[in-house]
Amino acid sequence: MASGEGTGAMSRRDALRHGTAAGSGATAVTLAPVAFAAEAGAPGGGDGRTRTRTVRGRLEAGAPDYLYLPVRVPRGVRRVDVAYTYDRPGVPAGTPGNALDIGLFDERGTGEPGDGFRGWSGGARSSFFVSAEEATPGYLPGPVNPGTWHVVLGPYTIAPQGMEYEVTLTLTYGRPGRTPAPVYPPERVAGRGRAWYRGDCHLHTVHSDGLCTPAEVAAAARAAGLDFLASTDHNTTSAHGAWQGLWGDGLLVLCGEEVTTRNGHYLALGTDPGTFIDWRYRARDGAFARYARRIRRAGGLVVPAHPHCPFVGCQWKAGFEEADAVELWNGPWTADDELSLATWDAALSGTGRWLPAMGNSDAHREPQVVGLPQTVVLADDLSRPAILAGLAAGRSYLAESSAVAVSLTVSDERGAHATIGERLHTDPGARVTVRCHVTGAPENGTVRLLTDQGELRVEPVPSGGAAQVEWDTTASLASYVRAEIRHAPADGGASGLPGAMAAMTNPVFLGRDASR
Repeated sequence: MASGEGTGAMSRRDALRHGTAAGSGATAVTLAPVAFAAEAGAPGGGDGRTRTRTVRGRLEAGAPDYLYLPVRVPRGVRRVDVAYTYDRPGVPAGTPGNALDIGLFDERGTGEPGDGFRGWSGGARSSFFVSAEEATPGYLPGPVNPGTWHVVLGPYTIAPQGMEYEVTLTLTYGRPGRTPAPVYPPERVAGRGRAWYRGDCHLHTVHSDGLCTPAEVAAAARAAGLDFLASTDHNTTSAHGAWQGLWGDGLLVLCGEEVTTRNGHYLALGTDPGTFIDWRYRARDGAFARYARRIRRAGGLVVPAHPHCPFVGCQWKAGFEEADAVELWNGPWTADDELSLATWDAALSGTGRWLPAMGNSDAHREPQVVGLPQTVVLADDLSRPAILAGLAAGRSYLAESSAVAVSLTVSDERGAHATIGERLHTDPGARVTVRCHVTGAPENGTVRLLTDQGELRVEPVPSGGAAQVEWDTTASLASYVRAEIRHAPADGGASGLPGAMAAMTNPVFLGRDASR
């Protein structure tokens, strides 16, 4: 094996190349290119031979969001391997340490619409490969054509001491294999007609930073009583073709991506298989709206995820004007979910468009539970268009498991009625009867009815977990009604704070406001 070394240290010359990442607004820098010699007799000659180059560099705090390392790939290469390391010095408590993400674009370039994208593993892997026949999960198999490829480095956080990194590139020469055609999930599977379908729309596999295979995730979804799931690995589409044989028998698989920007994450939910959504921008760059439109053109929904998550880069900063729904319950109920709920509820009292709430597990590995929580949606059938239409309309409620079921209906004196996500068009003074029925509610829990004024009715859950709450109001008193089913407070109520959520509904609106 031959080898060579170069330097990736960011010099003043490199700094002069600062600009924006192709197709995005993120700051980026392009490093000096790495070249490999062509092998004699390519593409047949040199079969199985390898050539390696190593690049080392240093980054300081304040480095660009992305660094592009050009790699000049000659003819006759059948496989590209990339490995990297970086130092992790100790840092004071409360100070982020080093974290360096990585990905790959091929000779088609790094810009829009993303034809050159070959994969992203973030910080989940220290090495990966691509070839025509196969690739590391997170990466796409395909031809290894000659030209300038780019390894993308993303310094997510840098310690005060700086970051030393090393990238090792290995090319294997020989005749290319054949790239298999991806097999994507179908648009529709057998369902129950118009019914309430349970799903988890935020799941990770070995194709990003999850530890479970698609087969293991599908098995967990079935065990949780789910009817649909969404494949939403970070910044890659490679899992879209990894579900063959796992759908059907009442389980629909939707394609998607968790788009992981530096100013928050969002789900590209239910997109056409293979749709690449870029993540190389910040809120200040004004790029989010453009990619939101692309998601909708690809048949999907835009869903900001865990918007108040306290971790670096996870809090949502790009606003909700382009969103189709919002994930306000992420995994087991926590204080940041409570904050997301309060923010969402406050927006319901406005006169503009409202955002339906979703709940998803964001499960990466055990002991995280697929289906905790889940979104239960009223859809015409078990198909991508019907499920997405129900989610976008807010015809849904959220539950901690398939053991919990909720119905919420309203009716007036004329016999008109509406349910979750709908509007009861009635006169302001007409009497409206609200009925909430719950099964599988937690023992010692409560059923709460909330309006734009706050909580106006609360009843304890009877022994057995089934509750029926009925309440009369008017459209002049309540512009909407929604239900929450809560566990008993962990502190016995001493703090005055409610217990963890067991289930909650989207609102039913009251009155003749056509803007809803």
